[in-house]
Amino acid sequence: MQIEKLNTQCDITKVLKNIGVDSGGINILSSKINVHLVYIRDLNVGGANILKQDALSIGADLAVPRGTVIAKTPKVDCLLIATTKQLKILSKKELAQPFGLKELAFELELILNVITPKRVEIMGIINANNDSFFSGSRFKDSQAIQKIQKMIDDGASIIDIGAVSSAPLSQKVSVEEEILRIKPILKIIKEKKLYKKVDFSIDSYEPLVIQQALDSGFKIVNDITGLQNDEVCTICAKYNAKVIIMHMQSTPQTMQNNPCYENILSDIYTFFKDRITKAESFGIKDIVLDVGIGFGKTLENNLVLIKNLEHFLTLNRPLLIGASRKSMIDKISSSLPEDRLAGTLALHLEAAKNGASVLRVHDVYEHIQAIKIQEALRYI
Repeated sequence: MQIEKLNTQCDITKVLKNIGVDSGGINILSSKINVHLVYIRDLNVGGANILKQDALSIGADLAVPRGTVIAKTPKVDCLLIATTKQLKILSKKELAQPFGLKELAFELELILNVITPKRVEIMGIINANNDSFFSGSRFKDSQAIQKIQKMIDDGASIIDIGAVSSAPLSQKVSVEEEILRIKPILKIIKEKKLYKKVDFSIDSYEPLVIQQALDSGFKIVNDITGLQNDEVCTICAKYNAKVIIMHMQSTPQTMQNNPCYENILSDIYTFFKDRITKAESFGIKDIVLDVGIGFGKTLENNLVLIKNLEHFLTLNRPLLIGASRKSMIDKISSSLPEDRLAGTLALHLEAAKNGASVLRVHDVYEHIQAIKIQEALRYI
């Protein structure tokens, strides 16, 4: 007899098939492998006591504060610990219970229906301005086209082009200046029909700039204001463009002045729900969500978001993460932007593992290679 301790993140379906388990058994056993941690805020204390007993009766558990059993406080925060199989049972069982547990049952059902993305797309960054925080991303006219071709050759699925810096404390730029910077690149992309080789994204929130880009063959609008402007919504719907809704607290000029959240996961989730509703009301159908790493966030905020990206998958939209060479890396391991590739890869691989579908990067080749290795490890 030989014993082998397997990694809990192995491809359990593959392991069970190798053993010779039948298909029905694979489904049952797989549901016992994954453990879910569900943090529940402000649950009625009566509901907490019922949920605790229901969880224990099926082998799950609910962590509750001291004094819950005697209803010391009217509401409590608690942590549900359950396998997929146990979560399925609770999602049905709590439908008949009072104290807000019916609403909880619906939320558990959403969690159970989450589909983890199988593929990660790489979005390359091109900046047509001379004040972006990483000098290696700045290109003009023919230089930009050369870099675009290199990114296509390296395997980028999307190329994101902007002409205005959105780094903390960056200066505002007029629409006229933004158009002046980006127009030569748009012209070449249209003339050479490069949009047939790769999907282009315009990094702007100005309607005039966005319309010119969409007229030049761009398919994606990357709006750091998260569709704040109704005119942008109208244009995106007209062109049937894919829209990236990003969360940002305040503006680039003030966003890092003591960013503060009541609860960052819940706050951003609510923001996304509101903006998705707005987008759909204008007829926008194709939506990607970006939690906005570094946009009005502390270091801890950024790490919490990357670690808990799965929380946002219940919105049933692809998730984009852009932590490429950002200053959060410097706060962990002192470095200049040009020395942050290793830190970037660590953050982005974690984001991909936790549910990101798109990585916005300065270094396409390195990310393509890293993702291929990660995928090889995941399905073994």
